[in-house]
This record gives sequence, structure tokens and C-alpha cells, in this order.
Amino acid sequence: MHRGWKHVLTASVLLVCVSSVEGRSNVKKDLFGKLPDGTPVDIYTLSEGPIEVRVTNYGGYLVSLKVPDRNGKSADIVLGFDDLDGYVNNNTHKGTAYLGPIVGRYANRIARGTFTLDGRQYSLAINNGPNALHGGPHGFHQVVWKGRLIPEGIELTYLSKDGEEGYPGDLNVVVRYTLSQGALTIDYSATTDKDTILNLTNHTYFNLKGAGQGDILDHDLILHASRFTWADSNLTPTGELKSVEGTPLDFRKSTRIGERIDSDYEQLRVAGGYDQNFVLDAGGRELAEAAEVYEPSSGRVMRVLTDQPGVQFYTGNFFDGTIKGKSGIAYQRRYGLCLETQHFPDSPNHPEFPTTELKPGQRFHRVTVFGFSTRK
Repeated sequence: MHRGWKHVLTASVLLVCVSSVEGRSNVKKDLFGKLPDGTPVDIYTLSEGPIEVRVTNYGGYLVSLKVPDRNGKSADIVLGFDDLDGYVNNNTHKGTAYLGPIVGRYANRIARGTFTLDGRQYSLAINNGPNALHGGPHGFHQVVWKGRLIPEGIELTYLSKDGEEGYPGDLNVVVRYTLSQGALTIDYSATTDKDTILNLTNHTYFNLKGAGQGDILDHDLILHASRFTWADSNLTPTGELKSVEGTPLDFRKSTRIGERIDSDYEQLRVAGGYDQNFVLDAGGRELAEAAEVYEPSSGRVMRVLTDQPGVQFYTGNFFDGTIKGKSGIAYQRRYGLCLETQHFPDSPNHPEFPTTELKPGQRFHRVTVFGFSTRK
């Protein structure tokens, strides 16, 4: 374990950027490419010792994340593309894969693409069966954010105008990626000038063996969640919170992901594997460990800490080889796993869920941290 990383994770909630006692990470900016309309897009590289993170201001994509294995050999552990064109082309096809972007305004699903706020009904674009998904077809994953270098990382800002993708209010969003003491912190904040709803996350697919190096079924997972939101056939919550006890969704003890993924259990049948929102035991009250992933062949360990109330665990069930990722590798079914720290799906239509409303004068602020180490 990298010395002091837990201290950094806790301190990051208040300080956002924390100086490493072992030296600051290096940050640089380069041109990543140009959009079809000629708009230039940058890529930022954060490096600290053997760990290297690359983020682009197009969609805030986490383009690559290189971490060492138990023998010190580094590999890129996130799925994605080699160049900007790969991300742009994926976003112009039906069935965007969301390989590493910031998603919003509302991450996950909103049933039937409608919600009511202050007595007014809002209608959103339908882009996932009967649902609105991840902020809509032209959500935050497709916009060019304004980027700037900050100590140990980068800051991305975006003004989402009133009515964009159907959401109310001018929303000012700030997302910071920082790298310190073996941990990548993503810090989200936002303000609005009109009552609105907001649910932000990062949608990275991880494979601790290395991107494109087979499926993730041999990874061991711990999820600190005793309940999950029961979903209907459209993968939207019914409002019922069910216990994981006695189900294939119980990851409170380290369990191989592939051990029960094909069990004859309704929630797995509907989703084609794992694609459920877990209710974290910490309740979103403070920064706490939500999950741990361990990959035995490399020894890599990833710990996920968050102050969000939920995490969507997804196992890439719909990859079918049609997406050619880094080095031209076809991404097959279950080649990556997502741990999307966030509020619950469809919360605006479930007043019993933690609220996702944001009002003028309030400041949305959430933090998620990915800490890396190895195990023998």
C-alpha cells in the first residue's frame, strides 16, 4: 500500500488538492485532436511515480490509467480508445458505451424520461428503452469542458444552460481530477440559478489485468452494501430496497465476480448480469470505503471511497465485439466493470430516496477516490 494514501483521501474532501509528502505529481497538457467542426481538444497527463492518468476535456473522459502490478510492471487498466476520433465516433453511434466520461446532468436512468419539480413536469430525451439515461444523447459526455492545470491535477468547468437536454436552470459544474500518493480523486461541485436535479458520476470501465486482456469474471469484489434498489424489467427502481442476504448480489465478503453472475435470479436475468444500484452502508454521510477490487494474476488492488449514497455495479454485459478499443482490440462481453458512485437511479420519481434536488444558494459537492496498491 502506498504510504499515507488514506490520509490523502480523507483530507481531499476539505482541501481538494493535497500536497504529497513524497512530492507533487506532474501535470502537463497536450493537443489530443480536433472535433469534426475544428474545435481543438486537449489531453492532460498526471503522473506520480509509476502511476499515470490521462484525461481529456472532451467529455471529461478518463482516457488511460497506468498502475503497476505486484512485480512493478505497469498496464493501462481502463477501457477506451487510442485517439479522440474513437470517442467521437462512439458517441455518434446508437448505443454509446460511455468509456470513461463524466455523465450528467443525471447519471443512470430516469423512468419514462419524465420527472416533476416544483409542480412542473419536465420531459427528457428517451435514449435507453423507455428511459432517459446518463443525461441524454448530448449529455456531459459529449461537451468540450474548459480545462486548466491545478496543483496535482486538472480542473474542468462547464456551464450547462437552462433547458439543455430538458433540465431546468443554468448549472455551473466544476470537476477536478487530482493524483496524489497513489490515489486518483474526482471532486464534483455545482451551483444553479433555478431549482433543478443533479446526479454526477464517472463511467469508467476497469479491468485490473489490463484493458482488453480478457474478461473481469476472475476479479474479486467487496461491496459495502447490505441492500440494493429492486429494479423492474426496464432496469428502473420500483422504490423497494431489498437485502442482499442470500442473493447473488451479496458482495459483503470478497467474492469472485464470475461465481454467481449467471445465477437464475430475476435481477441478473433482466440485466444480463450485474447492473444494479447498491445502497452503500455508509449512507453518503462521509467519505468511506464503498468497494474493493482485487485481480489475482496481477496482484492489483483498487479501493473505491466515496461520500455518495449508492454505487452502480455494472459488468459490461452488452459488449459484443463491435467496439474496437485500444490497439484495435474488440471489447467482448464483460471485458470491464464499472463502479459508478452516485445517487440512486430515478430518484426524482421516488421521494423516499435521498434527494437529488439542487436549489439556488446551495452547492453540490461530492468526492470519489480510487486508491491503488498491490497484494502478494
